[in-house]
Amino acid sequence: MDNYQKVLEFFEKADAPARTGDIVEATGLDKKEVEKAMNQLKKEEKIVSPKRCYWELKK
Repeated sequence: MDNYQKVLEFFEKADAPARTGDIVEATGLDKKEVEKAMNQLKKEEKIVSPKRCYWELKK
């Protein structure tokens, strides 16, 4: 499973908006890798920010 899939899976299971640090801690990935995957998810409009520094899946 690639990093993109791990981050997407984290968001699918999350019950509340999460910060980058939360994702790093939960997945064990490097922060730069998480940020790269999140940037791709943002471009694809799969995640949105309900408040500053927090992200969740687009509903």
